Amino acid sequence: MRKFLTALIVIPLGLILVTFAVANRHFVTVSFDPFMAADPALSVTLPLFLLLILVAALGVIAGGCAVWFGQRHWRRAARRHEADARAARVELADLRAQTAPVKPEPQRLPVPAGMGLYGPIGRDKQRATL
Repeated sequence: MRKFLTALIVIPLGLILVTFAVANRHFVTVSFDPFMAADPALSVTLPLFLLLILVAALGVIAGGCAVWFGQRHWRRAARRHEADARAARVELADLRAQTAPVKPEPQRLPVPAGMGLYGPIGRDKQRATL
């Protein structure tokens, strides 16, 4: 389903981009010299569609960088909280290990006097339980 949706978006977008490139093939000169308009020292001549695609790509990159720098506070807080959570998990494991109850021995009921499990006495001559 994801491949279908990707194709549904990418194919028409690619066709629009190709159509735009074919329709805007003429060359334009971009000048980076604000003082010499007639003979600029820094200028580039390239097709209009390429210029517009490059400007859009630079805008996307600049916007991504601005968002990334704007979110540094949240990333720092997330790292700090992750470190705190990791330290708390280690401390909890240590506390559980310290306070782990020692398995108590199962309580045994005393054998009633005069009546054992194996008869009226329940012990042999050495007083061992039968």
